[in-house]
Amino acid sequence: MKTLFTKGMLASAVAVALAQPTMAQEESKQPTSDNTEVIIVSGTPGGAGIRKIDASFAVTNIDAGDIGRLAPKSTADLFKAIPGVWVESSGGESGANVFVRGFPGGGDAPFLTIAMDGSPIYPAPTLSFLENSQLFRIDETIQMVEGLRGGPNPVVSNGQPGLTANFRLKRGSDTTEALAKYTVSDYGLNRVDVVASGALDDDLYYMVGGYIKSSQGIRDAGFNSEQGNQFTINITKVFDNGELNLYTRQTDDRGTWYLPTPLNVEGIDANYTQIGPLNRQATITYGADNVTESFDFGDGRGWDGHVSGGSLKLDLADGWALIDRFNITKGAANTFGLVPNGSAVTVGDVADNGESATGAVTGVVYDADTPIQQIGRWVVLKDIESFTNDLAVSKSWDSVDASFGIYSATTKAEDWWSLGNHAYHVLVPGGEALNGIECNNSAEGCGWNYDINSVGDASTMAFYATSTWYYNADLSIDAGIRRENHEVNYTVDEGLDGVITKAVQYDETKTSWTLGANYALTDNSGVFMRMNRGYKMPYFDDFRDNFGAFSAGNDLIQEVTQGELGYKFMNEEVQFFATAFTNEVKGDTFVRRPGAPAEILTNEAYGVELDGRYSHDSGFSLSVNATIQETEITASATNEGNEAQRQPGWQVRVTPSYGFEIGDMFATVYGTLSAVDDRFGNNENTVVLDGYEKVDVGFTVEPTESLRIQFSVDNLTDEQGITEGDPRNPDSPNGRYIMPRSMQLSATYMFF
Repeated sequence: MKTLFTKGMLASAVAVALAQPTMAQEESKQPTSDNTEVIIVSGTPGGAGIRKIDASFAVTNIDAGDIGRLAPKSTADLFKAIPGVWVESSGGESGANVFVRGFPGGGDAPFLTIAMDGSPIYPAPTLSFLENSQLFRIDETIQMVEGLRGGPNPVVSNGQPGLTANFRLKRGSDTTEALAKYTVSDYGLNRVDVVASGALDDDLYYMVGGYIKSSQGIRDAGFNSEQGNQFTINITKVFDNGELNLYTRQTDDRGTWYLPTPLNVEGIDANYTQIGPLNRQATITYGADNVTESFDFGDGRGWDGHVSGGSLKLDLADGWALIDRFNITKGAANTFGLVPNGSAVTVGDVADNGESATGAVTGVVYDADTPIQQIGRWVVLKDIESFTNDLAVSKSWDSVDASFGIYSATTKAEDWWSLGNHAYHVLVPGGEALNGIECNNSAEGCGWNYDINSVGDASTMAFYATSTWYYNADLSIDAGIRRENHEVNYTVDEGLDGVITKAVQYDETKTSWTLGANYALTDNSGVFMRMNRGYKMPYFDDFRDNFGAFSAGNDLIQEVTQGELGYKFMNEEVQFFATAFTNEVKGDTFVRRPGAPAEILTNEAYGVELDGRYSHDSGFSLSVNATIQETEITASATNEGNEAQRQPGWQVRVTPSYGFEIGDMFATVYGTLSAVDDRFGNNENTVVLDGYEKVDVGFTVEPTESLRIQFSVDNLTDEQGITEGDPRNPDSPNGRYIMPRSMQLSATYMFF
């Protein structure tokens, strides 16, 4: 007799939610829990819980222990462990590019939503110089992340048709626990993490934690270019019929924005970065009146703000339940970068005397053969604010569950940019600007300039309904529909002269839908299938970059249609999902750089995702995730028939680990082999980015029950892989290397 857990699922959402993990000690030995009881909350109305084995969609769950072993260098870096996702995290802790299932894109993360405890942290997945991972930092307060691709995503929450990465915070329990962790590295990292949890009163629980850190960066900037701190409070009150949860996460964290570097200049490799003591302070010129102002470009790219919110879950009896999730985000997400413009040249090519130029700081004379490059001093000041609320009411009958929800969101962004201010710099790490080159000292600079002052407000109101019919103990069929209205008001002053050059008043409504089925083959295995259609609604930068297309009647909405067919197997030793997918994205608009014309295209893709893990009582475990996909641009004025840019045809990650006893101590050795295929660096398919392999290794030992020591090496062989070319100048021989080899050592002490 097969287990029918899902019947009455929505009505029991509160009970499931109350069973979420507390801040118990992270597992260091092999898990003993039954994989079939893994609970996920992504992709369900209001975040109601469901067993992973019963879901009619694919979700990858990564718990705190896995996160610790993966030791991601950034939030986006963690998403490499999710199949169907291609991550370019070589830009540093902020500024990643994330692609999903072959969906088109020119950078940033247009089809990624990061959620905290089920609420989107910012409704717009991508604005220029801002993608969701810039607003989120991983620390010891995270219990688990769930990565949902496609599935019912287009109907629930904010209607993201791509990837939703839902981070679940640790919670307190009746047991008081605490953890302190100190981490150092070979690149000067000093980091302290702390977290504590327990009970404040009967049925009132807390979790508090955070970190403080400083380093010169994996690519040594010559000063402490990466600094930050974060503090999180999570309070939960349990009632007889539900719970109230409130949290706030205060973050002030920044780091160098790593940019593409010349690939054809001797001595320039993965350790090179443009920023350094000789150029971190610079004066730029902007606006119609050629105003000058100095900035510290060592501030890089980061987030100074808060993400706060909570949830209310109530069992209303008679099969009714209510879940309300809300979130407020507010702060500054500024960017200060030294951005290359075009190919490397030599001093002799551009010097006023044709022979030499002089360092603007040191006075050193550089001869005609010295490699140099135009570097732009870019300043982006961005203040953002958002509020989201997702209210879902559900009812359970004998063979049918139904839910009805209202999702609302307001989004605001105020931008001040000065892009350009190009000047020739010496091509050495942190190379200085030069005198003796005419354009270096002119108000116009050596390249193009683009300055704006803009403000935008957006509001979204969506009504959705979902229902699941349990035909029998083996078969369930679910469907959902969403009606969403999206409004945008946006104005832009291009040129910083006080004249509004673009103004937008936008109001569009779309209907999304999903239809799925789940069939249990046995208690531990099943198959599922799904079709859905969703939309990526436009935000502020879409209108600025595509104002001509919008003025001509294009609504700038991207329509996404997807199909999935999957197999799953889960028991005490194995978790395995295989998902075949196909999709079509219509109406994508690609802009090579701000101010450049847009390309509007349609993209199709199909492929297979593999997501598996095997754990044995002997201490051995093996995790595998792989993606094989084909992409094609099916409608384009110039690139029809080409592959989608910057996405590999295949990628695979294999992570073995082995736990064993050393005397009275327990130890684990582990490693990860990552391999990716060649990619095209542009939609024209004229730039090929070679595939590469990368090896990471690590070792943990526990001298006592409370003490754990971990040593890890990222990129053991110091592979010089390339994640992307130069998105602003695709034909220039520039590219972004993966991070060079680095090592970390940490000591964790747990209090019970």
